Amino acid sequence: MALRIRTNFEHQVEVLETVWIPLADGARLAARIWLPVGVETSPVPAILEYVPYRRRDYTRLWDEPMHAYFAGHGYATIRVDLRGAGDSDGLLADEYLPQEQNDAVEVISWIAAQPWCTGRVGMMGISWGGFNSLQVAALRPPALKAIITSCSTDDRYNDDIHYMGGCVLGDNFSWSSTLFGRVSPPPPDPEVVGDGWREMWMKRLEATPMLLETWLSHQRRDAYWKHGSVCGDYGAIQCPVFAIGGWNDGYQNAIPRLLAGLKVPRLGLIGAWSHFYGFEDGGPGPMVGILQEFLRWWDHWLKDRETGIMTEPMLRAYMMDSERPAARVENWPGRWIAEKIWPVSDGGIQMETFSLNDRGVLDKQQERGSRPMSIRSPLQIGFAAGEWCRHDTGTDLATDQRVEDAGSLCFDGEPLAERLEFLGAPVATLMFSVDRPVAQAVVRLNDIHPDGAVTRISWGVKNLCHLHDQENPVALESGRLYTVTFKLNDTAYSVLPGHRLRVAISTNYFPIVWPAPEPFTLTLIPGTSSIALPLRQPRLDDSSVEFGQPEAAPPGPATTLEAGSMRQTAHFDAGTGRWELEIIADGGRERIEEIDLLTGSWRREAWSVHPDDPTSAAGEITSRYERSRGDWTILHKAHCTMTIARDHYRIHADLDAYENGERVFARSITKKVPRDHT
Repeated sequence: MALRIRTNFEHQVEVLETVWIPLADGARLAARIWLPVGVETSPVPAILEYVPYRRRDYTRLWDEPMHAYFAGHGYATIRVDLRGAGDSDGLLADEYLPQEQNDAVEVISWIAAQPWCTGRVGMMGISWGGFNSLQVAALRPPALKAIITSCSTDDRYNDDIHYMGGCVLGDNFSWSSTLFGRVSPPPPDPEVVGDGWREMWMKRLEATPMLLETWLSHQRRDAYWKHGSVCGDYGAIQCPVFAIGGWNDGYQNAIPRLLAGLKVPRLGLIGAWSHFYGFEDGGPGPMVGILQEFLRWWDHWLKDRETGIMTEPMLRAYMMDSERPAARVENWPGRWIAEKIWPVSDGGIQMETFSLNDRGVLDKQQERGSRPMSIRSPLQIGFAAGEWCRHDTGTDLATDQRVEDAGSLCFDGEPLAERLEFLGAPVATLMFSVDRPVAQAVVRLNDIHPDGAVTRISWGVKNLCHLHDQENPVALESGRLYTVTFKLNDTAYSVLPGHRLRVAISTNYFPIVWPAPEPFTLTLIPGTSSIALPLRQPRLDDSSVEFGQPEAAPPGPATTLEAGSMRQTAHFDAGTGRWELEIIADGGRERIEEIDLLTGSWRREAWSVHPDDPTSAAGEITSRYERSRGDWTILHKAHCTMTIARDHYRIHADLDAYENGERVFARSITKKVPRDHT
């Protein structure tokens, strides 16, 4: 039965709560579909979003504003749960498997063949859905005419939630814990699948993987990571691509690479945002009319309308002004800028090299005969770094970097006489030696305010064993001089007159990056070490960038029963010498009125380390998720820990499931994974 939604848009909308999409192997995927009223006689193009996040409850309140908006403007929109997720058949074994991508190709073919569809399909998504939009586009299903990819990556190894610069990210552990506790275990809805829901649930619980073991078993950039990394063959994508993201997300680097690597019609849009589309609450603002931009894109490529979208500059980006360091910024000051083509080919961006000199000076002039400078950072350096992938927890941006700089080698420039603007990726070159076979280097580019406060502009990390490539790491020889060059994260940032630049170098960045196996000293050869900064001059085109105010359809009806809250704190235990970082995300409880379902969530992360002992580094994540309707109540509890030794990583995970207050499932996993030059 269809639910009718009245809108203020061109079309009224009907919502089909559950539609089954059959696959060739007999499995069925569950979909929720929004249709403009009247498609029986006037077919429309279709837009697919394809993720594992339970369309019926988990993402329901996020889906409605966007999908109903597109349907109200004349599109069929289809939100499909992956195999093994939500109410769909099967089991979810890992991210981005060939099965997932092949299923998507079948889904697109099914959509194109429906009587309400013109045969032209677009695909879009944020995060997981942004990833697989790129991956499916590379398979070239005939009906797929264009995609929108948001907050995603083209390189699963070097620029995803698992590894960065060859170092193991803390989010590798936290994301696997989320999948283990929240994404894979929940049962399908009995109202949708019927009496077989419990059998399906037990199979899912038994098969729920602790994927951290898999991901840690591939510490090099091997075939596992190359699969689904479209950077290996940009030419495989032959449909137009719109890539969008935010400078305060974990995935900002992919957009400039996609614009440079793809040969198809393409656009990039980067705001100040974190891991959000940029039209909904998610900070930092300003939020803009993203859905209108998407609509212009779809109208151009799926309806052959001249909307002007392809006359826009290839890259529109938000130039962030100097902002005081804060864990939360509602609206980042700055302005929108434009580049007609990326990479810039007219000299509008110049890489200017600054030398790191032995007096702790950042200067355009290189000093000869510089004395070596050494650093062994305390291991709590990184506690002021914020989240790697920011989801607007309220306290997830990097805070004052003076705390981090105290344990780093710092090189400061003179106060600026005029504004200095960056667009792109700074590039660090370090001539160094170390005294242990495995080591890492963290480079931060900072903005020093006149009163001494320090804002992080960009940062990068490098596993120094990955000197030549990421497939063949080498053990480092004590005392031997090496040179390494690596990029920091892309950014657009404006440093104001009177401010100074600082380059800060540390030997760790926990918990963003797990530390090296044992304490080591990094010795830098100043003068020959440097940083190249992408300096940009303002352009006349900048003033042409304009956006409307955010538009969206209203969310579905929901009642907040308990408001959520977020908190992040760090403290030092003088008795043990340990530092601990605690993050509590209380999702509260709410009732989704249309399906009479109560949902709730709670999660605690705790990261701790002793300043002098890498093997003391530990992560602990506890979470619980509930769903209930009438006399049916389901609860999942997950507890996951990760610790390290010099030669291996240790993982432990407990998963418990409860039905109506009674524990009906319990499972524990304990694993050790050898370290491989990490």
